[in-house]
Amino acid sequence: MAHTFSSLLTHIIFSTKGRTACIDIEFRSELFAYMGGLVREMKGKAFAINGTADHVHLLVSLPPTVSTSEAMRMLKANSSKWVHEKWSTHKLFGWQTGYGAFSVSRSNVPDVIKYINNQETHHQKITFQHEFVAFLKKHGIEFESGNLWE
Repeated sequence: MAHTFSSLLTHIIFSTKGRTACIDIEFRSELFAYMGGLVREMKGKAFAINGTADHVHLLVSLPPTVSTSEAMRMLKANSSKWVHEKWSTHKLFGWQTGYGAFSVSRSNVPDVIKYINNQETHHQKITFQHEFVAFLKKHGIEFESGNLWE
C-alpha cells in the first residue's frame, strides 16, 4: 500500500504544575484556541479543547507520523511559552510532566465532545483528582496512588 491511513482519536487530559489554579479565565479561551492551532500545525485535528483553572481536556486526531508523547511535548512547551510571553504576570504558570491519553471510538465522539465542553459544570461536583483516577480505572490502567500526583 502506497499510503498510510489512520483514524486514531485520543482524549488527552493533563494538569497544571502542582494542580495550581493558574489557567485564568482572562486567557483561558485564547489558550485553548492557541492549543488548537498547535494541533493543526502538527497536521492533526482538535475536535474539542476545554478545561478549568487547573487542567485541560483535548479530543484530538493526530497524523500517524506524530506520536502522542511528541505531540504533548510540543503542545505543552509551546503553550507554556506563549502564556509567559503574552501574560508575563503569570510567572507560576506551567504544565505537569505527565498526562493521560485514552482511546475514543468514532461512535463516542459526540459524547466525549459534550463531556469536554461541559468541564466547568462537571467540576462543580467532582475534583480533577477524582475524575482522573476514574478515567484510569475505566480504561484498566494500573497505577500506584502513592505517587500518582508527584
